[in-house]
Amino acid sequence: MAINPIHPVAISARGDVKDETLISVKGVNVRFSGQQVLQNINLSIPKGSFVSLIGPSGCGKSTLLKVLAGLVEPSDGEVTIAGLSPSEATRRQMIGLVFQEANLLPWKNAVDNASLLLSIADRSLSRAELRARGQNMLELVGLGDSAHKYPHQLSGGMRQRVAIARALSLDPAVLLMDEPFGALDAITRDVMSQSLLEIWERTGKTVVLVTHSIDEAVHLSRDVHVLGIRPGRITKSLDIDLPYPRDLTLAEKPEFLRLMVQMRTALRASHQPGETS
Repeated sequence: MAINPIHPVAISARGDVKDETLISVKGVNVRFSGQQVLQNINLSIPKGSFVSLIGPSGCGKSTLLKVLAGLVEPSDGEVTIAGLSPSEATRRQMIGLVFQEANLLPWKNAVDNASLLLSIADRSLSRAELRARGQNMLELVGLGDSAHKYPHQLSGGMRQRVAIARALSLDPAVLLMDEPFGALDAITRDVMSQSLLEIWERTGKTVVLVTHSIDEAVHLSRDVHVLGIRPGRITKSLDIDLPYPRDLTLAEKPEFLRLMVQMRTALRASHQPGETS
């Protein structure tokens, strides 16, 4: 079976690829053992956009990401990915997942870890084909020279790059990321955030990122949705009207600082409990 390459996509200064909605969330509620975890979540995420979910601990950010991935079934409401249910989208390899821990197999080197999901998804591929794809993905994330290194030989940031390469190996339409840089030091986190932005600009994937970092959300995103607590609900949606491409010097600009203040104000408000319906 031939492996389709990931083709570069031109990202406009606004960050749009197409206006069509790829991810639709309508009236979603999630309850666990009678407790309201998410309440009346409504989202419309365009194809090719970069969206962040931010909020206090326990507000349901990760639960919402799991709903999008088809790992948690909503109690009410509807979620579609390109018109499909999340579970069907996952079955069709349209969703890639990256978590805070890289979870690489310690006995496999970087190139074999990067191609692991593909080896499971398509057992007809030869070892050479798998390694070629893994190598291409490592080059995409800037680790082409580290293909034969094992996880213990890689830094935390490098291991996360391999995890991103692994998620991209199936060429998913959507990349769901749950605090992928949360365990990294500040400087490495900045480097990884910029690397992710460059990968997104090159591939045009639709990215949904869960983060606790205000500057990370503003630096990366086209839109940011702030979630409140008890129950988890969207309290504010912010349009990040900064042009792409972006780099680390953006943090020095007045427009960036203005959006940081808006985000911090929204986050303070999100710590106030809401009322369940």
